[in-house]
Amino acid sequence: MKIGLFFGSFNPVHIGHLIIANYMATQTPLEQVWFVVSPQNPLKAKNSLARDYDRLHLVRLAIGDNPLLKASNIEFDLPKPSYTIDTLVYLKEKHPTYEFVLIMGGDNLGSFHKWKNYEIILRDYEIYVYKRPSYELGDLQDHPKISIFEAPLMQISASYIRKCIKDGHSVQYLVPEEVFTYLGSSSLYRK
Repeated sequence: MKIGLFFGSFNPVHIGHLIIANYMATQTPLEQVWFVVSPQNPLKAKNSLARDYDRLHLVRLAIGDNPLLKASNIEFDLPKPSYTIDTLVYLKEKHPTYEFVLIMGGDNLGSFHKWKNYEIILRDYEIYVYKRPSYELGDLQDHPKISIFEAPLMQISASYIRKCIKDGHSVQYLVPEEVFTYLGSSSLYRK
């Protein structure tokens, strides 16, 4: 089985994330896309993150019963901060018959050379990149393990959604209806 790994904080998951995941699951050779909820990205501050299991719960609500999408907490038990190479190696040991593909935005491709053991990732894994406006793809875009896709994008960010919630503004239609309902009945992102 060919699995796309869509890493992110998903703080919170929103419609833009789902559009990208669905595109990758239905319009590329991938058979499934896993949302890998990251407890701590080494390149981001942790202070604005909701608790790990709250973000995982929101991803599960967002994808519902879609058989092409799956929520993964695989990084929750790995050492922090989370490094993609460590997660990839662990997943390959746990699922030796699966072929894992890394999914990333074009904004990450330009700084990919700063990732831990990026050369090993490029050697051992395919990378599916979705273009992002205003970001150059850089020198790696022509690498044989990298495929570039024109996935539909929305100008939505999790930080914008968090600010809306904190300021008391509606995020309906920015997040899936199930996530909107849950956020409305919880104190997540209100402080």
